[in-house]
Amino acid sequence: MKVILKSNIDKIGLRGEVKEVKDGFARNFLIPKGLAVESNNSNLKNLEQEQAKQKIKEAKSKEEAKIFATELENHSYTISCKAGVDDKLYGAVTAQDISDCIKQEVAEIDKKKIQLEEPIKKLGVYQIPIKIYPDIIANIKVWVVKE
Repeated sequence: MKVILKSNIDKIGLRGEVKEVKDGFARNFLIPKGLAVESNNSNLKNLEQEQAKQKIKEAKSKEEAKIFATELENHSYTISCKAGVDDKLYGAVTAQDISDCIKQEVAEIDKKKIQLEEPIKKLGVYQIPIKIYPDIIANIKVWVVKE
């Protein structure tokens, strides 16, 4: 029996795929649990419409992410810290500190999206990449200055 999967199922397939499964598995497990529907003309048309809506939604969110990335890049962020000899910081500037600074200036960013390889331990200007969308990365300029 051919079914259209409504969710990702291990070892069978991903959401939206049309798969051939055994009749008993489809009738007794997949369809009653709402994991799949029978593949017929009306369900295939519904699937096509849903996929078209999903593409439009994804394109819109990607465009919004591009706009947000340019907005982030147009700002300069300053973090002031206590520093000692040779411009070494007492402590370090972490992704959380950068996230808090961005929150004050523009908008809230999850610290997990800030791709900081290691905490900043010296004064200076740094280019920090932030992953906004799977293929959109904003490079922001962070100034670490003496308090």
